[in-house]
Amino acid sequence: MGGVLHWNPLPTTQALIFDCDGTLADTMPLHHRAWVAMLADHGLVFPEDRFYAMAGMPTVSIIAALAAEQGVSLDAEPATMSRDKEDRYMTMLDDVVAIPEVYAIAERYRTTLPMAVGSGGERWVVDRTLRAIGVFDWMGAIVGAEDTERHKPEPDVFLEAARRLGVAPSACAVFEDSDLGLEAGRRAGMVAVDIRPWR
Repeated sequence: MGGVLHWNPLPTTQALIFDCDGTLADTMPLHHRAWVAMLADHGLVFPEDRFYAMAGMPTVSIIAALAAEQGVSLDAEPATMSRDKEDRYMTMLDDVVAIPEVYAIAERYRTTLPMAVGSGGERWVVDRTLRAIGVFDWMGAIVGAEDTERHKPEPDVFLEAARRLGVAPSACAVFEDSDLGLEAGRRAGMVAVDIRPWR
């Protein structure tokens, strides 16, 4: 936890890019609860370890993967199921808090370095989550699942965030809490910072 106090950008760092869920916002337990409740209605299960391993993937992709893995024929469209899951998450939005260690970094550099969010979540959900923790207005760009065709571990979400900020990918530091997200940051040619040891 003390490591965050000693994090400083490299001299070449010109922008910071953050994942949202599990990085800026402590939402993962809430998302898992919403997932489990929604999937139970469709005969699917989502063990916690599998949930964390798939962090960063778009909701509809997760639904399709789980159905294939569990041999379940979906009784609803993945997009409809996704909306149901997000609506359940929204009922818990008042319980969302910032992850203090990452929030402190964003707060420290928000007036000196441009910042963005690159998330596998749908942008409307990400926007509301960022508003809930008070950092929405700090971001120069917010990139969600619908903004790129390929998703983490592919680098596209972070490359798009850098493009919107007008900063070269090699001059960006990206903060992540998942293996898929860290791999995406590395593939983007960015400094990838794993926030998990700080928690």
